[in-house]
Amino acid sequence: MTLEPLLIIELALLGVGTGFLAGLLGIGGGMMMVPFITIIMSARGVGPNLAVKMAIATSMATIMFTSLSSVRAHHKRGAVRWDIVRNLSPGIVIGSLVSSLGVFALLKGNYLAIVFGLFVGFSATQMFLNKKPAPTRQLPGTAGQLGAGGAIGFLSGLVGAGGGFISVPFMSWCNVAMHNAVATSAALGFPIAVTNVLGYVISGHGVPDLPPNSFGYIWLPALAVIAVASFLTAPLGARAAHALPVSKLKRIFASILYLLAAYMLWKGLHS
Repeated sequence: MTLEPLLIIELALLGVGTGFLAGLLGIGGGMMMVPFITIIMSARGVGPNLAVKMAIATSMATIMFTSLSSVRAHHKRGAVRWDIVRNLSPGIVIGSLVSSLGVFALLKGNYLAIVFGLFVGFSATQMFLNKKPAPTRQLPGTAGQLGAGGAIGFLSGLVGAGGGFISVPFMSWCNVAMHNAVATSAALGFPIAVTNVLGYVISGHGVPDLPPNSFGYIWLPALAVIAVASFLTAPLGARAAHALPVSKLKRIFASILYLLAAYMLWKGLHS
């Protein structure tokens, strides 16, 4: 699978879009990347089960770079709650390793596609409804945050997302201000991505029929192009988050996610 000009353009456009969304909505972009990378790889002859797995792993690898760029912009505005990052990160590491080293390697790609589609559909519904938490609810104690971090890391590893679709609603539910939740989610994306990528590389080592330029389940050409493009646009999204009507944008984005969820469900059920 050669990196021809059309492929570079497709991956660059995907990186531009997902990088901007990462900064704007506090997501790592996996919800957008996984379906499109699956389409790109399938169109170039990669089998459906392997295409889904590599799309999930490659999406997660790009989040390492997107999150760094996004969190830098949010940190300058003093919006990151580093105390929450410290409390959630140990659980995130544990959950991510269990997911990427164990469950991800054992499940077939079509099952992962179904899990991804259901998860995205649920996330889109939560985003669309924009439910408000009870005014007295607060973050749980240390044990509760350890468990929450474990759930975030585990689910992120299964679907190739940076955790924003779990961590932002969780923090909002606990009455963390939305701009702090978005910024903190961006910071959490880095430990999620690094730990899961390690698992994807180890579990994908020696898998047959991997395309050229693969590192475990990670497709390096896509990683390089998307990472560069998303790194450049994530700060633009972070700045826009403080100026645009994010609640309205979320509903528009949720509508797009329903279509992507439907595609991944179809892919999983028909592969």
